[in-house]
Parts: sequence; C-alpha cells; structure tokens
Amino acid sequence: MSVDSSVDLKIMTAPDTLVDYAHSVTLSVNGTESLPSKGLTFEWKCKGNCKCRNQTNDETHVIEKDCLPNPFEFFKYTVTVRRTTWFRKRVDLASASKCITVAPEEFPDVTISCENCSSINVNDHIKLRLSCVTTCPDVVWYIEDPKPLTGVLRKCYSKKGRRPLIEKQEGSTEYIVHSQHLKVSRDTLHNISVIAYGKREPGFTKYTLPIPSPVPTEQAANPRETTDAPTDLSPPSCSISPTSGTVLDAFDMTCKPSSFCSAGCFYCFKTDTGKHLRCSNSNEVKSVFLPLGDKNNNYSLSVVVTVKKGHEKATTTVTAQVRKNNLSTSVEALQSTVEDTVTELEQQGLLSGEALGQIFTSVSDMLNTEASQDQKDARTKLREKMLTKMTTVLGDSPTNTTQEVQVTARAVAGLTLLSDELSPAAQEEAGSLLVGLSSSLKAISADQDGGDDEVVQAATPIVEAASNILNVSSNKNVSDFLLTGINNVQSALLNNKKMNGDPAIIDSGQISVYVNRVSPETMQMQDINVQKNSSSRFSFPRLPEDVVSPEEPVDVRMMSFEKNPYAWKEENITGTVGSVSLTRVNGTVIPVENLPDEIEIFLPRLDVGQENSTVLDLANFSTLIIDVPSPDVTLVLKMEPSEDISFMLFLGCKDYPNDENYVAKTQMPQESSKEEEKYTWVLSPKDRTGDVGVHYLVMKPIVEPGVKSINATVTVISIAAQCKYWNETESFWSEDGCRVGPLTTPLVTQCLCNHLTFFGSSFFVMPNLVDVSRTAELFATFTNNPVVVCFVGAIFSVYMLVAVWARRKDIQDTAKVKITVLEDNDPLAEYRYMLNISTGHRHGASTSSQVTVTLLGTEGESDPHHLTDPEKPVFERGGVDMFLLTTHFSLGDLQSIRLWHDNSGEHPAWYVNKVMVQDLETGQKWHFLCNSWLAVDVGECTLDKVFPVATEMDLKRFSNLFFMKTAKDFRDGHIWFSVISRPPCSTFTRVQRVSCCFSLLLCTMLTSIMFWGIPTDPSEQTMDLGHIELTWQQVMIGVQSSIIMFPINLLIVSIFRNTRPREKTSKTDTSKQGKTGRVSPSQTSSPQKELKDITAETVIKDIKRIAQSLSKAMKSPLPHRELHPGQPADINTLLSLVEDIIRQQNRAAGDFYTDASKGDCSMILSLGSVSLQENSVWESPEKTSGEVQKKSNNSRYLYRQLRHVERELGLLGPSRFPSPDSYNRAMQQVQGMKGLLEYHLPSSSLDGDQLNRSLSPEESINNGHSTKRCCQGGLPWWFVFVGWILVIATSGVSGYFTMMYGLTYGKDRSISWLISMVVSFFESLFITQPLKVLGFAAFFALVLKKVDQEEYGEPQIDESLRNPDDPDAVRAARRDSTCSFYQPPPPADIERMRNNMIKEQKVFALMGEILTYMGFMWMLLLVAYGQRDPNAYFLTQHIRQSFSKGISDSMTIQDVFNWANTTLVSNLFGEHPGFITDGNSKLVGNARLRQVRVKKNSCHIARSMQQSVLDCHAPYSWELEDMDSYGPGWSRSVGGNTSVNPHGPWTYQSQGKLRASPIWGSVILYRGGGYVVDLGPDLPNSSRTLQYLYDSTWFDVHTQAIFVEFTVYNANVNLFCIVTLMMETTAIGAFQFRSELQSVRLYQATGGLHIFVMASEAIYFLFIIYYMVIQGKLMKQQKWAYFKSKWNLLELAIIILSWSALSVFIKRTLLGKRDMDYYQNNKNQYASFHETARADAVLGYLIAFLVLLATVKLWHLLRLNPKLHMITSTLQRAWTDISGFLVVMTIMFLAYSIASNLMYGWKLYSYRTLLDAAQTMVSLQLGIFNYEEVLNYNPVLGAFLIGSCIVFMTFVVLNLFISVILVAFSQEQIHHKPSEEDEIVDLMLMKLCSLFGLKCTKPEGDSLADRPAVPSTSTTSTISSGDIHEG
Repeated sequence: MSVDSSVDLKIMTAPDTLVDYAHSVTLSVNGTESLPSKGLTFEWKCKGNCKCRNQTNDETHVIEKDCLPNPFEFFKYTVTVRRTTWFRKRVDLASASKCITVAPEEFPDVTISCENCSSINVNDHIKLRLSCVTTCPDVVWYIEDPKPLTGVLRKCYSKKGRRPLIEKQEGSTEYIVHSQHLKVSRDTLHNISVIAYGKREPGFTKYTLPIPSPVPTEQAANPRETTDAPTDLSPPSCSISPTSGTVLDAFDMTCKPSSFCSAGCFYCFKTDTGKHLRCSNSNEVKSVFLPLGDKNNNYSLSVVVTVKKGHEKATTTVTAQVRKNNLSTSVEALQSTVEDTVTELEQQGLLSGEALGQIFTSVSDMLNTEASQDQKDARTKLREKMLTKMTTVLGDSPTNTTQEVQVTARAVAGLTLLSDELSPAAQEEAGSLLVGLSSSLKAISADQDGGDDEVVQAATPIVEAASNILNVSSNKNVSDFLLTGINNVQSALLNNKKMNGDPAIIDSGQISVYVNRVSPETMQMQDINVQKNSSSRFSFPRLPEDVVSPEEPVDVRMMSFEKNPYAWKEENITGTVGSVSLTRVNGTVIPVENLPDEIEIFLPRLDVGQENSTVLDLANFSTLIIDVPSPDVTLVLKMEPSEDISFMLFLGCKDYPNDENYVAKTQMPQESSKEEEKYTWVLSPKDRTGDVGVHYLVMKPIVEPGVKSINATVTVISIAAQCKYWNETESFWSEDGCRVGPLTTPLVTQCLCNHLTFFGSSFFVMPNLVDVSRTAELFATFTNNPVVVCFVGAIFSVYMLVAVWARRKDIQDTAKVKITVLEDNDPLAEYRYMLNISTGHRHGASTSSQVTVTLLGTEGESDPHHLTDPEKPVFERGGVDMFLLTTHFSLGDLQSIRLWHDNSGEHPAWYVNKVMVQDLETGQKWHFLCNSWLAVDVGECTLDKVFPVATEMDLKRFSNLFFMKTAKDFRDGHIWFSVISRPPCSTFTRVQRVSCCFSLLLCTMLTSIMFWGIPTDPSEQTMDLGHIELTWQQVMIGVQSSIIMFPINLLIVSIFRNTRPREKTSKTDTSKQGKTGRVSPSQTSSPQKELKDITAETVIKDIKRIAQSLSKAMKSPLPHRELHPGQPADINTLLSLVEDIIRQQNRAAGDFYTDASKGDCSMILSLGSVSLQENSVWESPEKTSGEVQKKSNNSRYLYRQLRHVERELGLLGPSRFPSPDSYNRAMQQVQGMKGLLEYHLPSSSLDGDQLNRSLSPEESINNGHSTKRCCQGGLPWWFVFVGWILVIATSGVSGYFTMMYGLTYGKDRSISWLISMVVSFFESLFITQPLKVLGFAAFFALVLKKVDQEEYGEPQIDESLRNPDDPDAVRAARRDSTCSFYQPPPPADIERMRNNMIKEQKVFALMGEILTYMGFMWMLLLVAYGQRDPNAYFLTQHIRQSFSKGISDSMTIQDVFNWANTTLVSNLFGEHPGFITDGNSKLVGNARLRQVRVKKNSCHIARSMQQSVLDCHAPYSWELEDMDSYGPGWSRSVGGNTSVNPHGPWTYQSQGKLRASPIWGSVILYRGGGYVVDLGPDLPNSSRTLQYLYDSTWFDVHTQAIFVEFTVYNANVNLFCIVTLMMETTAIGAFQFRSELQSVRLYQATGGLHIFVMASEAIYFLFIIYYMVIQGKLMKQQKWAYFKSKWNLLELAIIILSWSALSVFIKRTLLGKRDMDYYQNNKNQYASFHETARADAVLGYLIAFLVLLATVKLWHLLRLNPKLHMITSTLQRAWTDISGFLVVMTIMFLAYSIASNLMYGWKLYSYRTLLDAAQTMVSLQLGIFNYEEVLNYNPVLGAFLIGSCIVFMTFVVLNLFISVILVAFSQEQIHHKPSEEDEIVDLMLMKLCSLFGLKCTKPEGDSLADRPAVPSTSTTSTISSGDIHEG
C-alpha cells in the first residue's frame, strides 16, 4: 500500500496553540480537494505515550481535555486517508501527521536560581532553587534529556527546539541535577534545561545550564584515550566577549587550540537555531553581531562552534546574553547608533557585507515590530539609507560564500518586509542588491561541489525579498531587476543538479520558483507545479526531437507570480502569471515554438466571486442573455443538464437567433470530446465574429416526433476569458499561439499554447441580465419557482393591512393634536401661558391621577390648576399634552414649576420627562428638565415636587441633547420606527410613512437582486478588516445600489414631509389637523344662563380677587380698611380698596371721584398722569423701560378686569342690587378707574371693539404667526399627489422587475438571495439604522450643541384662542377651590399610601409565588409520573411469578439444575419463537447464565480436623473471588494455556468486558464479572447447553451465586424489563432464590401523551431557570448570608437535583441507544441493559427526592398561616430539650438492639444483624412485633427483654418526650407574638374575596381594598369636581 506523496494533506488544529487544559482540541483534514469525493475513510492514530488511544474514522478527531499530553510532552497524531475499491480491500491515498503539545505561558514572578553554576564540575550534583516574589506555586520539576533524539517523536521535539522531559520530581522548591546528566551534556555538547511547571496553576519557568568544561585532570590521566580513538575528539574551549550585550554591539569569539587542532583548522560559528554567523580559518573572529536571545530564558543565546580539520570535526557551545537595543523606541536614536556602529567597523577595517547583514537584520526586526504612524517617514528613510549602504559595501567587498549571501539576503528581506515603508528609491536599491546577491550565489554554486541545501537556504531569502518588492512595485526597472535575480537563483539551484532527482522548490508569498533537471521522457510524464492552489501548472506534450534531444538532459525552470510582474504595462491581466523555460546544462535557452501539440497551462484566479450561473427550464424558458464585454474574449459556456439529453444551441448578436439567422450554433453533447468537455462550448473571437454587447443564447431540445415539450433544466455557466503571453521583443501582451481551453472554470483558466514565455489570463465580470420581452414565458415557470413572486405578493398584502391600521391611527392622532383650555381658569384672568408637558417613555410612565400645577415667577405665583381634558386622555406614555393656563397679571420670568397629583386611579405613578412653558403675550419660553417619578413607590417616593427652570448650560448638557435628539430621530427621523411612534403634530402621516417604507423595501430588493451573484474582479486588492474582506468592486456595487435607490426615496420622503396641509375653507371649524391646535372647551355661555348665574355676591368675590391679584402684582400690601367682624364686605368698600392700591402705586393726592373731578375730568387726569410719570421717573431713577412696559401691561389687564366687572354690574342692574345708591356709586367708581387707565394707555388700543388687538402683545404674536404662515417654506398642498404617484410608480416597477429576476434565477438561487436579503434587511433595521441614529445624536450633542426648540412643529394658536371673547361677553364659570387635588398631599398621607402600596406589593408577590409554585408542582408531578408506568408493576410481578415456580427456601445444586431445566427453559422459550411465557414479551437477545466462585482452600481448617476435611472455602468476598481460567471440569490447563477460548464457560470474564455492574444479593454485594454461558437461541440448544454444564460439573461446591440475566420488551405497554434471577449461598451449600426486575421505557415517542409530557418537561425547566434567576439575585444581594437560610438551601437543592436529573435523563437516553444498537448488530448474543437500568433507577431516585423537597417547600409557602407559624415557633422553643431526649432515646435503642442481636441473632431471622435488630426494636414501639418467636425461644429472657423495653422506652422516655413538646406548645400559646405579616394575609384574603365576588369581613382599621386618594385638608364637605360655580 503506497501513499501518494503529491497530495498536500495537512492536519489543522482548533485551537492552534494550547497553554492550558481548558479546551479540547479538534483535528481536521485540509487538502482533500484533489482526492476522490466518495468512498474515503480517515483513520486517526496517536503515537507516543498517549493517554487515550481511541481510533476514529471521521474526517475530524476530537482530543478531549483528559487526553491531552502533559506540559511540554508531545503526542503525534497521524491520519491516513484510504479508499475502498472492488479489487483491493483498501488503498492508502495520503497521510499526514501533527504534533500536539501543551506549552503553558511563563510565570511572571517565578524564577529558578542556581547556587553553584558559575563553575560546574561534572562529578558534583547541581542544586537549583525556586525564587518567587510572593508564595511559590506547587510545581513539577523536569530536566530535558541531553541524549540525542530518537523514536517517532524525534521530529516533533526537534522542530520545536525541545527535548523529552525526564527525572520528574513533585512538590518541592529545590531540585538536584545529577552528575551523570552533566557528563552527557559535556559529551554531547548540549545544554541541559531545567523546567518547573505549575501543577495546578498554568505556567512554567526555565533555567538553562551551561555546558560543563572538560576536566583537565581527566585528560591528563588518560592521554591514551585520545590517541587511540581519534574520532572521539575533545571539544575546543571557546569564549565570547563580552558575555552580555545588545543586538547592535560587536562580539568577539575566541577558541583555544585543542589537542587535535593546534593549527590549520576551519572555525564556523552558528546559532543553535541554525543561523550562520561567521566562518574563518582563524581561531579568533571579531565584530560578530548576534541576533536577539531567547526572551523566555533571560535573552540567552547559544552559539555552536564547529572546528574542522580534514575529515575530523568537533563542536562546542558557548552562551551569551543578547538583548534589544535600548534606543529602539526612537528611530532617530536607532539610526544614530547604527551609523556609529558602521563607522566604527569601517575604521577598524572589519566592515563586510556579512557584518552589515547581521546588523541590518537585527535593525529590520526592530523596525518591523514598530507600528506607530508618527515615525513612519523616519523608518522609511532609515530603510532606504541601509539599503544604499549595503549596495556600497557589497560593491567594495562582494560575498564569497553561500553563508554570506544568506546573511546579506536575510537583511534585504527584512528591510523590504513592510511595503508601505518602502520608497521607490529603496525599491530600486533592493532590486539591484538582489541582482548582485543572486549573481554571487550563481558563481559560488558553480565552483563548489554538493551542498544543495546550502544553496536553497541562501536562495530562499532572495526570493522572499523579491516577493516583498513585487508586492508594492509597479516600476519597469524594478521588475527587470527582480526577473534577472530570480533567473540567477534558478541557475544557482541548477548548478551541480543531478538528473531526474527531486525538484528544488522555493515558495514565498507572491513568487514560487521551481527548477529540476530531467530527461525528456520524464518531463512528459509529470506536472510542473509547486503543490500550491494559487500557483500555475504546466504539462508538456511529447516534444519533437529537433527541439529536445532524447539523450540530452533538460533543465526546467518555472516561475509563478500571484501579481503581474509587468504591472507597469497597462493591461487587464488578472489571476496568476506563470512562466516556464527549458535550458541546456550549460544554461543556453532551448527555443520552443510552433509545436505540433499544445502545452497545457492552468492559471488560477486568486479572487473568486460567486458563479454566474442561470438555470433554464426547457419546458417553458430557453433563452439566456449574455453581455460580451470585449471583442477579444473567448466565451466559455458550460452546461449542466439535469438529465442526459441532446439539444441545439444558437447564438445571436443583438437579435434572437433562429435556424437560419445566427452567429454560431452547435449540438450538445459534442461528439468526439472527452467526458468532461461534452457539455462545454468554447467560442473564440473568430467563432463569434468579434461582436461586442448583448448576445442571445437559445436552447432547443432535440426530441422525438410527437413530443411537444421536455421536462428538464439546464444550468448554464458563462465565462469570458483570455489567454495572453508576454512578447519580450515588443514588450506587450499578445494572444498569438494561445487559446482558451475547454477545462476553464470560474476558478482557473486553461490555456493551450504552442510556445513558451510568460503567460497570463484575463477575466471579465458579466452582469446578470433578464429578458423583459419574454414576461409570459417567465411567469409560466411560476409553479417551479414561486419563491420571489410569492414573497413580493406577501409584501403587497402586508402593506395593505398595515396601511389600514396606519389610517386608523392617523385618525386617532388628529384628536390628540389640541390645546386644552383649562376649565378652572378664572374668567377675569386673561394673561395666558401655554404648558407643553411631556410624559416619559418608561414602562408605567402614564398616570391616572389628578395632576395639579403651579407656576412660580419673579412677579408672583399662579393659583393651582387642575390639568385635565374631558375629551381625551392626558399624560399617556410618551405623549405630549398642551394646556392653556391664565393668570390675572404676568408672573414675570418663571423660576420654577410645582407639580403634584393625588395618587388616585389604577396606575397613579407618573414619570414626567420635561415641561415647556410659553408666555403667549411675549413669546418667551422656559424649559424645565424634570425626568422624575411622582409616585409613592418609585424613585424618590414623592408626589409633590418643585422643578427649577433649566439654564442654557442645562439645555446644552450632553445627556439632555443626546437623549432629546435620539428620541426625536427614533420617533420622527427613523422611517421604520416612526411608523409606530410618529409624533401626532407631524404632517407626515403614518400612511405616508408606511408607503415610503414599502417603496424603499421594494427598491432595495430590486437593487440587491440586480447585482446578486456578480463575481468580483480578481485583479483588485482586497481590504482585510479582521474577519471581513472587502473589495473595491463590492464597495462600488453598494454605491451603485445607493445611487439608484436613494435619490428617489429621499425625494418621496421630502415631498411628504415638507408639503403644507391644505387650508380649510370653513372658518368656524375648530378641529384642525396638522400643526393647528384645537381649543377645548369653550368658555362662553348663553346670555340667559349668564344672567341667571351672576349675583351681587359673584361680583363682590370678583372684586376681591382683583384686589388680591393687584396687590400681589404691585407687590404692595392691602391698605388698612376697617371692616366690622362678621359684617359682609361692601362693594363700594372693595372698589375703594382697589382705588387705594392704584393711588399707592401712582402717588396721586386726593380722591379720584370728587365733584371737582367730574367737572374738569381731563385736567385731573392729566395731573394724575404727570404725577404718575414723575413719580415713576424721579423716585426710582434706576427703573428700566422694561419695568415701565410691565406696569403698562398690568394697567391694560386691570382695565380688562374692570370692564368685566362693569359688564357684570350692567347685567345685574339696580333692581338686583341691595341698594341703588351703592350700585350707582359702584358704577361710578369702576368707570372712574377705567377712565384713568384709558388716559394712561393709548386711546386707540382701548377704543371700542378693537380693544384686544391694537398695539397689544397678542397682536404682535398674531401678526408673527400670520407672517410665518404666509412666508413659511414648504411645498403646496397638491404636491402630496406627486408623492403618491412616485410611490405607486417605484413600487410597481421595483416589484415587477424583482419578480422577473427571481423567475430568471431559478428556485435555489432565489431562496439563497431571499435569505440574504431578509438577514441584511433586519441587520439594517435593528443594528445599522439605530447605530446611525445614536451616532448622529452623539455628534449633535458633542459638536453642534444646538437646542432644538420646536421638535415637531409648534401647533398654531387659533384666532378663537388668541381673541377668546367678545367685548360684551361675560363668563360666569368659577372654580371650586375646595376640591382635594388643589392642595398638595400631606407627608403623613404619602407615608400611609407608601406603606399600603408595599403591603399590596407583598400580597401580589405572595399570590404570584403561590400560583407560580402550583404551576411548578403541577409540571414536576407530570414529569415524575410521565417517567413511570403503572403497568410496570404488573409486568415485573408476572415475570417474577412465572420464573418462581419450583422454588423453595433452601435448594441444592441438583434442585437448581432441575429448576433451570424445567421452569427457566420452558418460560424463556415459550410457544411463540423469540417470546417468553405466553408470547406477550419479546426476548431481546439471548439469556445469559453467570456464576461467581470462591477460590479453593480459601479458609483455614482447624488443625484437629485437617485429616478429615480436605477442602475448605470461605464465604464469598471480593478478595476471595476466583478469577482464574480453567479447562473443562475446572481442571488446570496444561502448560498454562488459558486463552484457548476466551469466551468459554471456564474462562473468567471481567465486568467491564461483560458490560455489567455489581449487584446486591440477599447476602452480599457481588461483582459484575464471572464465568458465563449464553443460553439459546431456542429450547433444544439451551437444554443441550445445560446438560453439558451438568455433565461437566459447572456448578460445584465453590459456586457462590448463580445469575440468570435476560431482557424482554413488551410492546403492549412499551416497556423493557431487565431481569436478573439469583441463586446465592452463604458457603453452607443451600441456595436461596432472589429476583431483581427493573422496568425501563426506552422508546418515548409512542402515544399522544408523549408530546404532553415533553412539553411539561420543557416548561418545568423554564420554571427552574426562573428560580435560578431569582436565587442568583438573592445570592448577589445576601452574599454569604444566603447560605444561612434553610429555605435558600432547599431551593438550591431543588435546582441542583433538577439539572442532575436532566443530565441523568440524557445519559439514560444515550445508553439506551447504545444498547439497542448493540442488540441490533448482535441479535444472537446477550445484550446487557444493566447500565441503562442503573441510570433509570438513579433518575427515579432523583425525581422522587425532587418531589419530596418540592413538597416540603409548601411549608415555606404557608409560612403566613398563624397555626403553622405557631407549630414552627413551638419546635424552635422546645428544640433544646428535644435534642437531649433524642440522645437518650438513641442510647436506649442502641443498647436494646445490641443485646437482642447478641442473644437471638444466630437463631431468629428478625435479629440476624444489628440493623435488623434495631428495626425490630423500633417496630416494638409501634406495636408491630412477633412476641411468640421470642417467648418460645427463651420465655424468661424474652419476657424480661420485652417488658423492660416497653417500660423504659414507651412508658418513660417517649412520654417524657411528648410532654416536653406539649409544655413548649402551651408556653408558646401564652407568649405567642403575632406575625408582622398577619395583616398581609388578611389583605390577601380580602383581595381574593373581592376577586370572586364574596363578602369578606373587613379587619379593624382602614381597608386597603381600594387605593386611597389624598383626602381634602378642608373640614367642609367636598364639592364634586364637576361643579365649577362658586357662591
């Protein structure tokens, strides 16, 4: 069996590296693509000291954590791929191996120190010690074996630079290295490494001992040894100076002449990893620059020194410490250090290319690990300088050895590694360097013999450097340098090459090089490739003799470039570029051109997109559109028919072809073609006549006459490709002599050429096109591919349903857009404020309470106002409510707002987000950022709170701006989310938003399906973002899609969002949509009602309020007017009071209303005017014009109030007034004050009907709004129709073309597109779009910091709201100030409500806990009884009785045989074959007979009886069990041959082999192994077997137990029964019968109940997860105190038992499946179900304990019951006394049990053991006792024993025990303290009674059945809130 070595098979590991034992390792096979896809088997094996040697045959192999090797140890896993064939058993196709090891990370603070390592003597031991910063971990010590590596793991250890670990030592901080290992280290010149790794903590530390020096005394004492054995040379003594330094320090190495080499020796220095340093004829070398040491070993570097003289050689090792350069962080400092070092070498004359290579390699390693961008330019310049310096130095002193070339080229490769730090000049310098180095290597290799490995090692870094440069360069000069250098490398590799040997291959990144020297015959038989998927492949035909001579060897040179080396020449060359040339041995090129047979070339594509395949259904649709991108491409059409059919293909250009008019035609399958080419049509440019553009491919099936259609499909893959070669003379890409082959695929291009040069290929992306003109044909395929059509139809249907819902929501939104005029506004108050109150979005944010507000300003405070609206609900979650609140005068600048509610209703808690108050007279706005709960049980637990006005800084705070912007964008900006959360004020309706979403979705689907599956351009660079790869073409497709769909959708959204609402023609309509608010309710009344409601008392109260409000506004106390107590206020007195306030304010002397004033009113008014103005100016010169304006406003509103009083007096008239004189004086006073105010204010503003309009602040606002309305931006209202037309057009077109593309693509491709589309859509909806919203919000909040004042457009104020009254109208409505909600709730009431709320929450929590636990118990009982079957008892009882016939209490061996021959056999094999007894239970497998025996002479015979008794055997025990193997008749086998029949009845078989388990008998526990015989499969065979056993004395005196084991299955009840019948003896010879039967249900899925039980199990574990979450929260809160509660431990036990039961259930299921599989494969053998039965029994026990613990938990749930609480308290009180009595009772019981066992244990069955005697004593206390057997045996002792036990135990101890409990109970009744939660129980009972409508006696005190509202603080009766009239 040979293994194909050409298959590149690799084993991949996941995870790749292991540092601990936390994960298992998965091995998988990579590289099986070239192997056959069917019939493969994989065989995995482990080599080494493997812990687990299980062999598997899957493609993957899992190494469990327990099977991993110990730290630093290796296991080698090998996989062999085989294929089974019909003529051979198996063929090995390939194999691979992988070394597995666990390498922990190094301890950070643990090291190893050595006491005597400075001078090591090989005759002494070395002591090492562990040094730790803190406490040392527990470690395991090893040393690495210094002996040479051997065995299968040799390569594993050598590859990792390790050695096997030996000399294990555990648990100590010191370690001894023995002297014999030191001697081996000295002899083998290998360092000894000591490793200590953590036993429990992952980690290790390492210490490397230096190689011991030779002992001079030994050499002197034995001079003869060196002369007699010249091959065993003593190693030279070498040293390094200095012993410690950096990578930029020069080291000197000196060797003392050794005994065999005093002169004429050759010294070579290498690192222990094989890196060359220096070779010299001198024993002293200077200025060697060493690489970085091992950082895990204190930067220690071992240098191997090899000394050669002739054929003699000796090696030694010296160690130095080489660290990083300290200045490596700064590029400038590093450059300075490098320049200084190079200058110093030049001055010393030691500067060479080799030294420079060593320095620059170390420097490049530093530069390549730096990632900072700030020093990138400095690093680029430093690289360029170093490359220039190398060019200069190599020009002066060229390299002379392969080692020097290797060192120098390694430096060039390091300096060119990072392409972005390589300048164009550096690229040219590096290219010229590679040419020089390759030329030197070519010359050196030609001069030396052999040493192929050295040449390859020197050539590899040259190719690596060329690959690095090619990756970045597009310069012609650089390309020429690289090609010349690689050509020189090929020549060097071919020098001294043997013919037909292994090829020399170098593969590095972008470039692969292949050379070989072969004979012409061999060249035709092999592929030329480098075993790499991305490399080109060449196959040669037989070459003519005039090209290649048959006798002459040929040098084959192949190069493969993953990037075009001629990139400087603009040409579309994609994929791999390959070159092959043939040369003679002397290097001359063999011209190969115009060959009769073509050379086959495969050029892979590096960037492969999705295949552009189309499925054509020949029954309906047979036309494909192909877009040919270029006239020079070859079109390759690959057909894959669903069945073997013939058809014609016609190709037409720009028109449909037919039988007469076509560009090309052919018939498929093609005749005279290879199998893989039969359905491939290759169309060269000549075949197509060079046409470009759209081509039509028509497929016509060839059918028999009479057949109209054929039911078949053909998958067509279209590929456009070109094969080009590089014309070196003309320097361009040409196609002459090359053509595209039929084996071209989307992955690789096949080129067939008749000459040799550089070859490249070109691919073209061909977009998917669909033939629109064949719509009917496409839709005829709907039945075969309904996916996309149905999906689009479903989207249309969903849109219609959602649009109906959205329309209804829009209608509801119109009702919400209104400004509510508060009912309790005072009719006299006309200064207006608009309140904009936002309720938060949190859960439960809405409120059902009565909310009250008060405004506090610099000029006063408003009255409390009840915020309510009878027409709509207010304060809903996420809602915005607007209210109009009026005051008598301006409040000035608002400073705070006070909100409270009365905690009434079903959900009183309220989360207020923010409040905006606008002064409608001045337009000023104030913001209040509340963000608070007003609730008794949430947040600050308060119902009343004052919120200060927000400052500019508060508004621009990040949190406010961010959350405000986020909420706005999600509610209005996000097109999808805003459908649900659209602001009611927005003119962009939900129907329009849904329609935009619909159009957007369909447009997205269309652009997605248009570009679906287009292959990506292989010539483009791939941007690697971690696990995401992105190409420029994919980015462009995304941009194209956005360009196509974004503008039209943006246009639609913009039209709908910016269209102005249509103006209403009716002026009287107050229900306006859009941004115009509705006003409700109207506050005007009919004149009849006004006249009836207005009384003198009403007028007096109005004047009182005017006086009070005026006093507050003017900030002056009321003047002292003496009123008699109890006397009602007189109207004239009140008006005089108002007059006094005005006089105080204006400082006017005299009375306003004297007779003089009547006579010359104008003069008095003017004097008053002067007085007012002069006082206002001269008294307070600091007053501003703003204050004057404020006083003017106050006068204006005072005038309105006086006018209102005047109208009321006019309506009353003198007749309804108590005194006509009083009435007349009152009218005179009012008119006089009005006259004064009219004079101060402009007369035009107070004249007639224009009073409220002229020059008032309202007019300016009104004008502003009208101007805004006239001049506001936006589109005319009719533009909405344009938007709808665009929606319909885009949706229709997108839906139609999406369906067309879906029908074209075929079903499978449509499904894959649909899945991708849905995933992409939801990802955009729930991830991309929200992230975009959050990002924009953060940007606005952090950068712009712009406060959006009008978030969704401010509703316009109606004219009726701005000018709400007719000048002659009088409103008589008054507020009822006695309502409870006008007073904030007192703290005592809030505290009481909070306590009631907490109690209610506890009630509901308790009720929820009880209901949840009832559901939990129900599910648990369903699960428990679902696992058990009542039929199991009857089945086991029937089987037990059937096999118990003929059984007696004591049986001999003969009786056992008789029972086996009769009862056993007859019941095992009943009338129906395969069934036992009556034929209802099927025998599963055969029955098994097993016995256990004891060894002969296993007991000692008394000396006096040894002559009489020859043999003695003790009772059965595990130690004495016989486990030997015998011959027939228990005879010893001759010659010890005991393995003749390992399964025979005379051979012992262990319980593991029998798949059994230990079993309990009546006497003792027996092992599961023994001597076994299978019975069956029928009655005759079983009888013969039993007769054989009887004749051979299989049962004898040494038999201790006989087991009959079998399993049956009863299909009637779906139960398996595992039966074990036992006959056991206690070594006395009499057998007792015992049976063990266990029923198990292995097949669950029978009957309808199974689904119900499975659902119950799932729900049960949901309950368990719920309880786990609760207990986890408790554990987090209580921490360690959690474990002190017994109920918490009970919950924990239930959870643990539940998960344990689940794991056992899974194990039982798996074991049952395993056992059934064994039975199905071995039906004639005994099938052991013991392990399954044991798992089922454990499951039963776990479920039983679960039910027990869950039932005990009921006690905890009923803890609030007073009776149960008293019982618990009683037991706690009596526990001390009870525990003492329990100790006394235990002692008494134990005494009587021991005494009865000693007296009767050898005679009476009830006392045979101490445990049985104790059970009998307990039964005596319960009255269950057999008195007769005790009294019959010994009447005296028996009577004494029974009597004393009853007297002492029953009469004394137990009665005292009960008395203790009774005393404690009586004390508890006296001192019982009621539980704190009794009130909760009563409340819960009341809740339950009210729920079921039952009458329940309320306990004393307040009822908590209803949530109380805040009571009124007034002592008067409460007036209904509906009554708003006063007086």
